[in-house]
Amino acid sequence: MLIGVPKEIKNHEYRIGLTPAAVREYVEHGHHVMIEQNGGASIGFTNEDYEIAGAEIVNDPKEIFARAEMIIKVKEPQPEECKQLREGQILYTYLHLAPDPTQTQLLAESGVTAIAYETVTDRNGGLPLLAPMSEVAGRMSIQAGAHNLEKANGGSGTLLGGVPGVEPGKVLIIGGGVVGTQAAKMAVGLGADVTILDRSLPRLRQLDDIFGGRIKTIYSTVDAIDRFSREADLVIGAVLIPGAAAPKLLTREHIKNMKPGSVLVDVAIDQGGCFETSKATTHQNPTYVVDDVIHYCVANMPGGVARTSTIALNNATLPFGLALANKGLKAMAADPHLLNGLNMHKGKITYKAVHDDLGEQLGLAYLDPNEAIKS
Repeated sequence: MLIGVPKEIKNHEYRIGLTPAAVREYVEHGHHVMIEQNGGASIGFTNEDYEIAGAEIVNDPKEIFARAEMIIKVKEPQPEECKQLREGQILYTYLHLAPDPTQTQLLAESGVTAIAYETVTDRNGGLPLLAPMSEVAGRMSIQAGAHNLEKANGGSGTLLGGVPGVEPGKVLIIGGGVVGTQAAKMAVGLGADVTILDRSLPRLRQLDDIFGGRIKTIYSTVDAIDRFSREADLVIGAVLIPGAAAPKLLTREHIKNMKPGSVLVDVAIDQGGCFETSKATTHQNPTYVVDDVIHYCVANMPGGVARTSTIALNNATLPFGLALANKGLKAMAADPHLLNGLNMHKGKITYKAVHDDLGEQLGLAYLDPNEAIKS
């Protein structure tokens, strides 16, 4: 298969779809890989590295989109990229369609077969291609929160770990999944007072065992969110419904009642955000203030540590990508977990949660993914 990897063009996005090591794997399996010139240069992967691995270096991204049978990216295609996609081509990347009607409409118009990293599953019901970036974002969320709590950055001037004689900062984490767990590890490591809210009692028991009583695990209710958000110095939004828009769990009224100079970090912003006042920001302009509360809502947080993120992502995406390259769409017929990643095919939505959120609004039909691959 002819595989194309364009340079990412989203604001401050330095990751790249394939590392040189991953390229070598594709080449060893008999595939041809095109990499856009200097696509990974900003994170230490040179054109020479890719050429040694067996890739063809291409100057113009339009050539990559025109020639490639499968496009491998990191972030969702931007509008000018969507317009270069075509029917019969495979797009393999993060999509996060539910809160993004513009991208969904453009992908439908292109007819491309779009496979979303974030909805591919594993035999345990996990999201193996989302997990590594959730791990990164969870850890970064505490860094970002601690930085913005500094007085010079508009925060309350609270040190999360405190010092002897001074109580530590209070961190509230809403959601006990991968993001929430990694955020808690970082916050506990700093010495913060950490509370996790979740609606799964089995998960809360697991977290209690993992942290050995060093955090508070609370069943998530409206009352709990109200009570703990009022006391928090830093709130991490770590809620995920696979493929669907995130629920707005922290309302504007909650935020009005928070302490001035406290910080919100919405890791769910790729799926629309789980705070009512959230709107996507960039690494260039990461924060804004509502009701004296700092909001950090960067939509590609792992891009801030792009080299680590790229390597971690490739470790997870490579097996599924090779299967697609080796077998084409038949790979999904053989693997129901990969099939769960199919979000769009020939102008139709093939992921139910996305259709429930956007189908009626955009007038797009739903196509069962099993029927899609048969066609």
